[in-house]
Amino acid sequence: MTLTSHILGYPRIGDKRQSKFALEKYWKGKASKADTQAALQAVFDDNIAEQLNAGLSVITTGDFAHYDLVLTQAVAFGVLPKRFAGAEKLDTFDRQFYFARGRDHTGQLADTAAWQMTKWFDTNYHYLVPELDKNQDFSNTDFSQIFKQVADAKAIIAKRGAQNPLKVVLVGPLSFLYLSSIKTNEQAHSAGCGCGHGASADVSANDDDKLALLDKILPVYADLLAQLGEQGVEWVQLDEPILSLDLPNHWQQAFERAYNGLQRTPPKLIVASYFDTLGNNCNVAVNLPVSGIHIDITRAKSPKQYAAQVIDQLPTHKILSIGVVDGRSVWTTDQVAASDVLTAAYERLGERLWVGSGSSLLHLPVDLAHETLPSALHGKLAFAKQKLSEVALCARLATGEIAPDDTASQIKLTPLADTAKVRAGEFAERYAKQNERLNLPLLPTTTIGSFPQTDQIRKARSDWNKGVIDDAAYERAMKAEIQKAVDEQEKLGIDVLVHGEAERTDMVEYFAKYMDGFWLSANGWVQSYGTRCVRPPIVVGDISRPKAMTVDWTVYAQSLTDKPMKGMLTGPVTILNWSFAPSDAASRDVLRLQIAEAINQEVSDLQDAGIAIVQIDEPAFREGLPLKTADQAHYWQQAVAAFKHSCSIAHKDTQIHTHMCYSSFHDCLAHISAMDADVITIETARSGLQLLDAFKGNGYHNAIGPGVYDIHSPRTPSANDMQVVIDEAVKYVPVERLWINPDCGLKTRGWEETIAALANMVSMTKAVRQLYS
Repeated sequence: MTLTSHILGYPRIGDKRQSKFALEKYWKGKASKADTQAALQAVFDDNIAEQLNAGLSVITTGDFAHYDLVLTQAVAFGVLPKRFAGAEKLDTFDRQFYFARGRDHTGQLADTAAWQMTKWFDTNYHYLVPELDKNQDFSNTDFSQIFKQVADAKAIIAKRGAQNPLKVVLVGPLSFLYLSSIKTNEQAHSAGCGCGHGASADVSANDDDKLALLDKILPVYADLLAQLGEQGVEWVQLDEPILSLDLPNHWQQAFERAYNGLQRTPPKLIVASYFDTLGNNCNVAVNLPVSGIHIDITRAKSPKQYAAQVIDQLPTHKILSIGVVDGRSVWTTDQVAASDVLTAAYERLGERLWVGSGSSLLHLPVDLAHETLPSALHGKLAFAKQKLSEVALCARLATGEIAPDDTASQIKLTPLADTAKVRAGEFAERYAKQNERLNLPLLPTTTIGSFPQTDQIRKARSDWNKGVIDDAAYERAMKAEIQKAVDEQEKLGIDVLVHGEAERTDMVEYFAKYMDGFWLSANGWVQSYGTRCVRPPIVVGDISRPKAMTVDWTVYAQSLTDKPMKGMLTGPVTILNWSFAPSDAASRDVLRLQIAEAINQEVSDLQDAGIAIVQIDEPAFREGLPLKTADQAHYWQQAVAAFKHSCSIAHKDTQIHTHMCYSSFHDCLAHISAMDADVITIETARSGLQLLDAFKGNGYHNAIGPGVYDIHSPRTPSANDMQVVIDEAVKYVPVERLWINPDCGLKTRGWEETIAALANMVSMTKAVRQLYS
């Protein structure tokens, strides 16, 4: 017999990013809603068909979000913050985009601050944080999008003459509430005034208020589950990824209460955890009144032992789904290791064993068939589509129907001979020397690094890659874009300039291209948020830097202005976290320091070329933090050491900046301080000034540029809106150590809106300078 096989979710961008292009045309008014939905429908249909083609026995649906699954579910549950006045006039399709972007592209409603966006656990995927009220009413529900996916999936299955049961994916009630935010009256006012504030997703901030909503939201889940049962849905997968965290007792206790209220619903429920082991939540999970649970063994230190521990505690009538195919790795599954775990589990569970992906496959590129692989990688990589077949194959391995292939892929790494180094000098001494060298005004203005990636830039890059234009023509095109970026900054009156990064496709991919030890895919796109996609490099060996990567472009840009020009680099922590690399801590420690050494060499060359400011971006600094508290100290030590090594060569009068964004910083301010960057520019506008709030108890003693506006929203904030951030910042940071900048890089924005927003930023800065000069 072959065991039940399934996945937890699948990419919704399409194998050629069809969803991205369809939605962006729609938002620009270049496509009708009907045509846009037809394009999205085609991607959905392919996703169902691919599961059938791979031979999976249970077909997964419900996870096909147009922007983000948490956002989709919040809208379906009737979440409608009061500050989005008139949003009830929009259907749920358009309403979700209004919440996500802060702009109603239909032109009916006024711009406002978008919902907060933050990282989905330890991944580079961003989810939209539901914005709830203490008295939240979940009565205005609309489940039509979920029901349509069910009906469409059933139609595709029936057309094939198949009878595969359906499994609908929902975010479980406890995780939904835990990952939401509760607005206080003060926060609601701030967000409503359009200053860009969002609410913090930090669970400790409004813990009791969130759990108080459980009794209100459970009837909504019960109603939805009952209707799914009426539609013939056999299984519902309730994702509860917070079971992989070290949960407080009251959250653990809430699980039993929640699921006792759902156990009489018609579909059979399977509760899914992923990204780590259940840890102290194991007893809670296995004893929930549901038909089964799912565990992810791909991040376990001892996978076979972990599976055995769960089976030991699992009641004899329940199903255990074991996620053995890694939903976050592009390397093929180690069939020998998978077989070892699964055959042992099958001996004890029999037909109660299901085989699945560890997590959703949305964290992977869609289809390897679109790549031309070097011979050394043949047979070693698997993208989402190929992982479907791996799941089906592993179900056969479990029963011994087939024997495992023992050609597992392995990366051999060589640690650096030297340990991590640190920079000479204390901050106060360095900053004094830097101020003397740079002679900047109070509250210096700058941007984060990138400027709009225009159609002209993309065409020049495409023509160059295709051989339509030669190296010289491409260089001329990029220098023209750099000239434009410098000219616009000069006209705006910005104090510290950037070259705009026209030559860079992506802040990680660009550097990986010039380092040995990485392989770059041509079409390996992965969703980061909404329609934003990235192509993570793939680590294939030891990392090194054979030659300079940025010096020529930066020196050219500096030659165009008398103002300081920042050298723009991506930090070792971010390059590693945003690449497909081994997941074990030992390998990542080696790779992180190898990358740090490469960046340190680049810093050396930049300062030797006369560049006075070097920014080493670390937006993913917190992202790789292990979910279990016991594993976090080692990560922080290694991450801080890698960053400090990356700029250890810098002279005292070379100013080192870093940048961080879209994460929760309350629990890592001490480690940010330990990085000892001279200036940190950081996202604050969209996440409710949460880092500034953290200053109340911790403090930060180096210079800081709190982002004064959210660049991921197409709205243009006023100077008054931006000043709210600085008025708050001066309460905690001396004005002499404050910088003015946007939240993040500007590559996703157009030139017209970029200039308008930056003009407001400079205008605000001039006004504030008068207050403190």
